Amino acid sequence: MSKGQPTINDVARVAGVSKKTVSRVINASPLLRTDTRERVNQAIAELGYVPNPQARALALRRNFLIGLLHDNPNAQTVLNVQEGVLDVIRDTDFALVVRPVDRHSPTLVDDCRRFIERQRLYGVLFLPPISENDDLARMCQQVGCGYVRMGSAQLDESAHMVGSNDQEAVAAAVDHLVAEGHRRIALILGPQGFRSAHERAIGFREAMARHGLPVPGEYVAPGNYRFDSGVLAAQQLLGVDQPPTAIFCSNDEMAAGALHAAQRRGLEVPGDLSLIGFDDSPIAKHIWPPMTTVRWPITLMARAAAVKLIQPDRAADEPSRFPADLVQRASVQPPVPGGPAG
Repeated sequence: MSKGQPTINDVARVAGVSKKTVSRVINASPLLRTDTRERVNQAIAELGYVPNPQARALALRRNFLIGLLHDNPNAQTVLNVQEGVLDVIRDTDFALVVRPVDRHSPTLVDDCRRFIERQRLYGVLFLPPISENDDLARMCQQVGCGYVRMGSAQLDESAHMVGSNDQEAVAAAVDHLVAEGHRRIALILGPQGFRSAHERAIGFREAMARHGLPVPGEYVAPGNYRFDSGVLAAQQLLGVDQPPTAIFCSNDEMAAGALHAAQRRGLEVPGDLSLIGFDDSPIAKHIWPPMTTVRWPITLMARAAAVKLIQPDRAADEPSRFPADLVQRASVQPPVPGGPAG
């Protein structure tokens, strides 16, 4: 042992760990096993080691805070992401802070930088659509803050990315409608500027083309992932001379709105009109009839993102792409020949 006051090297030697591990214990890092933490604390007590306050202050330049930054109109999506992150950090010293931002703001990157630096975030999780902003990723690298981007397409290297297979999942939904006998299938789009909306529209159009089915302009209506936009879009689609017998909605909120619009017109779902949503959010199970939908594995994606942030040594073991799958419920059946929408 060194002469004079015990040092961090002495603690590391007695505890049989590295100096970095001792530093993590001193600074209350959650990235340690309980037995390791206890062994180091015992060595500190035996030696009477007192940490250098200046060194400790330097080590504490980051808080154990995970930032969740989003500009997402769907509150349920944000809640599902929080659920996944909180599940990972529940037994650690990490905490979650949620920050809504304006993706259209010319100062978006600077605003996010100030928030990260002010809160001294350990890492940040970006939800779509701001996750698609490469400038935010570069900013995180510049300030030395870990980050993970969530989305519907590959946006970054695997250590900084979790995504889903939206195109293939929507294609499976169209395949299901075609197998049920539908040929006049309409689409309610997601909001402009969202990669998820773009990917789902591509999946829809490619599947329709593969089946040799046209997608006339009157069978495509705009939406913004909110209930009211689903109502308006379905009213537009069902008001054409030859209305569709089925509608794919780019999320469940809009599917619920489409259901409302159909019922207001005296149509029965699925008797007169079949509907499919996307997300498998609680609303899909709670409305009547229960909605056939694509299950977006958002909570699983959020869990993997949190692991990549707080346990980077495990990042390679976490998948970067999660499959979305079709959940069949009661909102789809074969079209009725000669029916109101048939």
